[in-house]
Amino acid sequence: MMYHDLPRSARFWLFLLAVDLDLAKTARKQGCSCGGRLHCANYLRKPRGTPVQLPKEQCLRLSFCCDRDGCRKRVTPPSVRFLGPKVYLGAIVILVSAMRQGPTPRRVRELSQRFGAKRWTIARWQIFWRDHFPQTPFWKLARARLVPLVEVVSLPYSLVHAFLCDHPLDVGWTQLLRFLSPITIPGGLKIEVSQ
Repeated sequence: MMYHDLPRSARFWLFLLAVDLDLAKTARKQGCSCGGRLHCANYLRKPRGTPVQLPKEQCLRLSFCCDRDGCRKRVTPPSVRFLGPKVYLGAIVILVSAMRQGPTPRRVRELSQRFGAKRWTIARWQIFWRDHFPQTPFWKLARARLVPLVEVVSLPYSLVHAFLCDHPLDVGWTQLLRFLSPITIPGGLKIEVSQ
């Protein structure tokens, strides 16, 4: 299977938006931790590296703000489109980092041209997957749910393979992005996943 065949259709990105809308609906129903109601406070992101031109509504990071005076806390639900504060879409960060396994200057050049990510950006992503991600409480608990087992030394390639090896691309990517969605919120890498 060619993992670099990231779905290029606008339909895939629309589906991810629908998943994000569902995650946002769930977060809004839960309300603020103070008991206040949540109002829409979406903000525009300018995602890079997209294989298709995304309409403005797909570039919104769904978010809410508490309506209670004195609280006004922002609540940002998990996302399958955005990987935390990174400016590249989550699928692109994962894909490019996975394709970077087996470094060669030619491969870095091809990835930079295809997705617009600079060499140092790709190197930062590699450091995140190789050094930081495996040390998080999220990963230490969540990895036990994966079959086949994911080898830490080849993250994120082994993670991509675990989700895409037996599924169609759209299904595999969606499951992978849902799996990682808890880390997309502030403090998300510190989340301990319930078993």
